[in-house]
Amino acid sequence: MLVVSSLKKTFNQGGHAVNAVNDVSFDIDDGEFVSIVGSSGSGKSTLLGLLGALDSPSSGKIDIDGQDIARLRDHKLTEYRRSAIGFVFQNYNLVPNLNALENVMLPMEYARVKKLDARKRAEELLTQVGIEGDKQKRRPGKMSGGEQQRVSIARALANHPRVILADEPTGNLDSENGKRIFDLLHGLAKSENTTIIVVTHDLDIAGRTDRVLRLRDGQLVKTTKQRQ
Repeated sequence: MLVVSSLKKTFNQGGHAVNAVNDVSFDIDDGEFVSIVGSSGSGKSTLLGLLGALDSPSSGKIDIDGQDIARLRDHKLTEYRRSAIGFVFQNYNLVPNLNALENVMLPMEYARVKKLDARKRAEELLTQVGIEGDKQKRRPGKMSGGEQQRVSIARALANHPRVILADEPTGNLDSENGKRIFDLLHGLAKSENTTIIVVTHDLDIAGRTDRVLRLRDGQLVKTTKQRQ
């Protein structure tokens, strides 16, 4: 379970304190698919960065399975990001000179997984997300946007993360591919019991997640439960 308690992130902007995330609290169950929505500047991406330990909070707690990641030291934070969190970015962030298989193997190499084991898992993950056969040997430049995003999801799953954080994962895709990516993420949440948190401007996508967290001016103003 992920439990966020009284979370704050304050920036100094032009001599004034700006509360990008302001006293936010919520909890998310294992295997739950949650979307975070709000206007530009509402604090969505800042909150996602805090959950992924890409930034540290000014105060408050982020507790995952009894561990407050806000208090971890640098080497422990690196281990947390590598083993517990999978990131999916709007712009895919694939390494252009590596093929799909090599991109998915990369985080496992950092985690010192044996090469044969990493290759086998990468092949299985790519097949699971619909990248099969010769497509696994293609570099990102030879793939469509939807295919690249599926590769990035496979990469995010490589080290068996407890939580996947996705920042506008359908933002660069057409509606058909966007729906495929949503269906894929929703299926993974249930089949792998992986918690998935998606920042999105797409209210149609948000409307089909288990729950919606709405932010305004850094504060959580509404939580909507949508699936039983």
